[in-house]
Amino acid sequence: MLKVKDNDLDKLGLLFERYKKPLFGFFYNLNKDQELSEDLVQNTFLRILKYRHLFRLPENNLQDAGEGSFRTWMFHIARNVSHDHYRKDKIKNKENVEDWQHQLIHHEHKSSELEQQDEQTLLNMAMEKLPADKREILLLSKYQEKKYKEIGEVLGCSEGTVKVKVFRALQELKTIYQQLEKRV
Repeated sequence: MLKVKDNDLDKLGLLFERYKKPLFGFFYNLNKDQELSEDLVQNTFLRILKYRHLFRLPENNLQDAGEGSFRTWMFHIARNVSHDHYRKDKIKNKENVEDWQHQLIHHEHKSSELEQQDEQTLLNMAMEKLPADKREILLLSKYQEKKYKEIGEVLGCSEGTVKVKVFRALQELKTIYQQLEKRV
């Protein structure tokens, strides 16, 4: 590893050949996924290459300590690679959950839109079944949002009479609507 640190990058291939099996075993025992384990081994060696300048031998510069310290350092990086993978995966899964949640809300919204369309269709059918005078007064009061006084002026009657006519028209509309709703 000291040679890799000094930019003799060919030596990284030797380290890879020597340590790929123990790393693969480490990852495979964590996730039981062969392809993912192979990817994580590759990512570990990419990080070793990227952070090679950070590798340090322990104070007692023994040959065994060098290999032991490299192996320890490599597995430290491997743990970080694994944690990073699962953190990203967790974020990705969270986003997927949020996407599904959004779709569910969107679906609920669509569902309520369809229900509203169905209700509007039934209401239109009920309005068509009303006598013309009752339909007219409801159209003026509810759809055109005219005030009772204005409707009274249009129809030539008092404001009180308009209130009674609107109330009776609404009652009849409600009855017709409920009958149509039972059929559907």
